[in-house]
Amino acid sequence: MATIDSETGHTLIYRHSLAVRLSHWVNVLSLTVLLFSGLQIFNAHPALYWGQYGADNDPSFISMEAVEDGNQVKGLTHVGSLTFNTTGFLGFSNVDGETTVRGFPSWLTVPSYQDLSTGRRWHFFFAWMFVLNGVVYLVHGLLSRHFRRDLAPTGNELTLAHLGHEIVNHARLRFPKGAEARHYNTLQKLTYLVVIFVLLPLMIATGLTMSPGFNAVAPWLLDVFGGRQSARTIHFLTAFSLVAFVVVHVAMVILSGVFNNLRSMITGYYAIEQGGRQ
Repeated sequence: MATIDSETGHTLIYRHSLAVRLSHWVNVLSLTVLLFSGLQIFNAHPALYWGQYGADNDPSFISMEAVEDGNQVKGLTHVGSLTFNTTGFLGFSNVDGETTVRGFPSWLTVPSYQDLSTGRRWHFFFAWMFVLNGVVYLVHGLLSRHFRRDLAPTGNELTLAHLGHEIVNHARLRFPKGAEARHYNTLQKLTYLVVIFVLLPLMIATGLTMSPGFNAVAPWLLDVFGGRQSARTIHFLTAFSLVAFVVVHVAMVILSGVFNNLRSMITGYYAIEQGGRQ
């Protein structure tokens, strides 16, 4: 389905179905609250371990703390054997002139004050919203052939020459026009597939592994992830991998035309120019 925009003369194509658009915006809301409430939960014990157990005196994978240094207090972040001074942000925050000992600062957590039980309620509510939305999206994607039609790369697209060409175009911020703009490019397809079928399921599975109630139903998950603390660490790293994806995704949306991209995710219609890449 294509029409002509009378103001610009560009071709408008119907790029995103209603189901894709709705699931996208539900995901935006759910993942935003999940991230901020997850940081609230992390602040209750700002350290990550590997294995079944983890406590204050155990070696940690990542940890944040506040330490006294003479008359001052410093915020330190430990990543393996490396230590970083993160005073004012991680470990020891300064917000509106008030200093607070906490992992992540108050402006990054839901709620802003330290309250583990409230953070858990926010986190669990939006986790189920996210899961149910994902189930609807997966069913729609399979029945409508959205995954096969729009996201599955062809053999030619997976050649090293083609992938190298796509990487160069992205690095030079050369965005497609004409027929090429009607479809996702190869890097987009591969990235979306990794997010949809690897990162998001991994985040859900590790979240369930941390639940003692779910352990009674599926105790084998603890073995799969090497223990509850390992699952917590993978959950944390997966969440921040998604944050990295979102940062790059938003940057590309802005650079390739924020109005056009937002319009396509709100109305479904995307404007394309004639010709090759810019």
